[in-house]
Amino acid sequence: MLQQYDERNADLRYWVNGTLRHRDEPGLSPFDSVVQGGDAVWEGLRLYGGGIYGLHEHLARLRRSAVSLAFEGIPADDDIIAALRATLAANDMRDDAHVRLTLTRGVKVTSGMDPRLNRSGCTLIVLAEFKAPVYDTSGLTLVTSSVRRPAPDVLDPRVHHNNLLNSILAKIEANVAGADDAMMLDARGFVAETNATHLFAVSGGELLTPRAIACPEGITRDTVLRIAPVPVHVRDIAQVEMYTADEVFCTGTMGEIAGVVTIDGRPIGEGKVGPVTRQIAELYRAHARANAVKI
Repeated sequence: MLQQYDERNADLRYWVNGTLRHRDEPGLSPFDSVVQGGDAVWEGLRLYGGGIYGLHEHLARLRRSAVSLAFEGIPADDDIIAALRATLAANDMRDDAHVRLTLTRGVKVTSGMDPRLNRSGCTLIVLAEFKAPVYDTSGLTLVTSSVRRPAPDVLDPRVHHNNLLNSILAKIEANVAGADDAMMLDARGFVAETNATHLFAVSGGELLTPRAIACPEGITRDTVLRIAPVPVHVRDIAQVEMYTADEVFCTGTMGEIAGVVTIDGRPIGEGKVGPVTRQIAELYRAHARANAVKI
C-alpha cells in the first residue's frame, strides 16, 4: 500500500510559528529540535465537513506528551486551534483532508542534545493536506515484523513522539515482503499494533484488542471501544489468535477503519473484509462526522 500524491496539494500552505509558507518554501531551522534529534510530539487530525473529529482529545494527548518530555513554552489550545483554522482557511479545506500537527521542543542556540540549549519555546507546525483515508477498502495484507515495539521501561508509548524509526524499520520489512503493513509484537511476544495503526480482531462474535502497553492510546481505537456493536475485550492477544480470528481490522485517524484479509500468508476468516468490520467502519464514519468539532 503506497499513498498517492494528490494534485490538489500542489500549492498548499503550511504553518510554522505564525507564518504560512508555500509547500516548496523552507521554514524550519536546522537548529530545531525535531531536526537535531526527533525531539517533538505530533497528532494526526482528520477534517469532516469543516470540523475535526476528536480535536480536544488530540490536543490533550499532544499536551500530555509535551509535558512528559519537559517542553517549555507549550502553546495554549486556543493558539493551536487558531493556527489550525488559519492553515485550513489558507488552503480552502473543509473536508477530505488530513492534518499533521507537530510540536517540537524548539530551536537550539547551538547543536546538541541538552534541552537547556532550547531557549525560545516550542515550534508549532501545521501541515494540512487533501487526503482521503489511505487504505484500500478491499482488504490489507500484513506480515509479522522482526522489529518489536518497545516496552514502557524503554520508551513509554503514551508519549506520542516523532521518533518513528522503530515503526519505519517494520514498514521496510513489510515493503520487502510485498505486504501493505507490518504487524508488530511487544517484547513478550504478544500483538502490539501495526507499524501505523491499532489492531482489532473479531472472534466468536466479540471484539478483541491489545492492551495499550506497547502501543499508544489511540483516539480512533478509543472510539471503536465505545461504539462497537459487539462485546469488547482489551487484553493480551497471541499471534495465533490473529491468524484464527473471524475478522481483523486496523484503526487510525489517517485510514479510519480498514479490514485485514491476510496475515503472514494466512487468510483471515473467509479472506475478505467481514461484516462486523464493515459495520464498524460505517458507524465510525457517521460518528466522526456527527461529532466533529467545528473550528
